[in-house]
Amino acid sequence: MAASSKPRLSGMQKQVLALYREFLRAARSKAPEERTRIESLVSSEFHRNSSQVDRKNFLYIEYLLRRGKKQLDQLKSPDTVGLSSLNIEDSQTKRS
Repeated sequence: MAASSKPRLSGMQKQVLALYREFLRAARSKAPEERTRIESLVSSEFHRNSSQVDRKNFLYIEYLLRRGKKQLDQLKSPDTVGLSSLNIEDSQTKRS
């Protein structure tokens, strides 16, 4: 059998990607203009964290995952029209 050329992902990396996909799926249930805004916010927040958060700062990454899951639950609610903000204090991203 041929070896896969894709690098293996850690469990935490898989959780982050799954959360990202779930946000994009949840955005599909919102109005088209809000969907675009949600997708843009989510994408920029995940990209920002991928470059600013130390990959070995597992406690902070777990915190971000928990926070993201809470935000996702709110977004999935039929009463929620969209996301107001996903901004995180910069002081949290500097910890290691």
